[in-house]
Amino acid sequence: MSIYQSLHEGCAALGTKLFTVTVQDEAAGLARRSYTSHPVEYPVSGTKPLTRDGWYDFCIGGRQTFVANTVPEFAKYFFDHALITSLGLGSCINVPIFGEGAVLGTVNLLAEEGHFTDAKLAAYHALIEAAKPSLLQEMAKGVA
Repeated sequence: MSIYQSLHEGCAALGTKLFTVTVQDEAAGLARRSYTSHPVEYPVSGTKPLTRDGWYDFCIGGRQTFVANTVPEFAKYFFDHALITSLGLGSCINVPIFGEGAVLGTVNLLAEEGHFTDAKLAAYHALIEAAKPSLLQEMAKGVA
């Protein structure tokens, strides 16, 4: 089982409904999806532009977890917000994975509105932090 699959299972046990991992490709200005729980809606071949906006400044530039517990909190940053809501999802977190001076990518978790309480955030962060050495190694390879 890959580190992505293992982390996906751990996050699903906490209530995550959609799980993706993206790897930063700063040269191309893209985030490339390297793992997904929803291959039809969010295929591994998918990309998103790295738009220099408030989300980028906070999550990538600031290396902080972006938390949105309602659709309006993330809709202004995510062009695919209609697809997200059509899947019954209304909250998300994006956790930057960084090492040696650079953000290599993000772990992206989505669930129903209001899901990411302080207690859940602590549990998710503990899972992701425990997986971080393996995540860094896998992300350094790029898209699988």
